[in-house]
Amino acid sequence: MSTAAETAGGETEPWDEVTPDAARRLLVAAVEAFAERGYHATTTRDIAGRAGMSPAALYIHYKTKEELLHRISRIGHDRVLAILRTAAQGEGGAAQRLADAVSSFVRWHAGRRTTARVVQYELDALGPEARAEILALRRQVDAEIRGIVEDGVASGEFDVPDVKGTTLAILSLCIDVARWFNVNGARTPDEIGALYAVLVLRMVGADASHAARQRSGTAQT
Repeated sequence: MSTAAETAGGETEPWDEVTPDAARRLLVAAVEAFAERGYHATTTRDIAGRAGMSPAALYIHYKTKEELLHRISRIGHDRVLAILRTAAQGEGGAAQRLADAVSSFVRWHAGRRTTARVVQYELDALGPEARAEILALRRQVDAEIRGIVEDGVASGEFDVPDVKGTTLAILSLCIDVARWFNVNGARTPDEIGALYAVLVLRMVGADASHAARQRSGTAQT
């Protein structure tokens, strides 16, 4: 049975990897505090208070505040990497796979915006060893998008003069959604994901309408 924890912003995020329940509550509280105040301005007392626990109870499950951030960062990067790998290994041409990758990547950053802000913008707070581990995961994330773009260039679907630079632009565009997305705004995460998929396909010189038809056909089979 899947366990979910809800942030103060109303996001329901599964944290099945985190047990027992007290450790999960502390992690969710840390996500909220880091997103709201920043890592350095947050104390262990802040985190424990949000979780309804004593500061001493936190140290039963996490040795340091950095260990909490590392755990959040690791889980978050593992999830986005899995999202992109699923899209990259999907059926269809490069345009369809890139559209799927972008739409699902954006949906996660919008729908899990509190977690995503911590995962994407607090990297520098980690120590050298933990930071190196997360940077290695980021390189894998980059490689998944870059691989699809390279496939599109090779097949003639994309017209991209600079694959590395275009990959960076795509990732930056998607990740930034976590910074500005408002749950009370005009568009849902699904709608933002669909819009960004079209924008990115135009960026790489692909036929967005053809990719949309491919996606529709795949969904109906």
